[in-house]
Amino acid sequence: MRAEELAKKIKMVILDVDGVLTDGGLYYDHEGNITKRFHVQDGLGIKLAQKAGLEIAVISGLDNGAVKSRVTELGITDYYPGNPRKVPFYEKLLVEKGLTDEEVAYIGDDWVDAAVMNRVGLPMAVCNAQPEVIGIAKWISSRSGGHGAAREALFFILQCQGLLDQLWQEWAD
Repeated sequence: MRAEELAKKIKMVILDVDGVLTDGGLYYDHEGNITKRFHVQDGLGIKLAQKAGLEIAVISGLDNGAVKSRVTELGITDYYPGNPRKVPFYEKLLVEKGLTDEEVAYIGDDWVDAAVMNRVGLPMAVCNAQPEVIGIAKWISSRSGGHGAAREALFFILQCQGLLDQLWQEWAD
């Protein structure tokens, strides 16, 4: 089935963090603390997807305070940090939200994302993902992780569901 048809069924999008919402770099300050860089366009894309009714969740292999701050700022309540084995948290979300695999999209970039991507209805990858992950994906961004790829993926889903034009009109008028 084509990605456009799969996208029409999506009710929840699960995001990886490092390499998807960030560029995958680990930035260390002079005290050894890790900081992260997020793209503001991804943030607005997440807020617009939420406004349109999509559930957004984050499952991250690493646990970092900067990520928690960003996730909280974006109003994402389904956040599971420090979990390189992501399937148990994915299954928890399915049960809690009453969703099926076909109603979930996942955006990933690396091997830790593969098991969940193999389960969801719409596996998505950033264009600079590992080759094995790109091989799983039914949709691949044109933008790199941390550079608007998450927004591009969310807007693809919203466009396929016929919701993007209405969101745009609220800003354009």
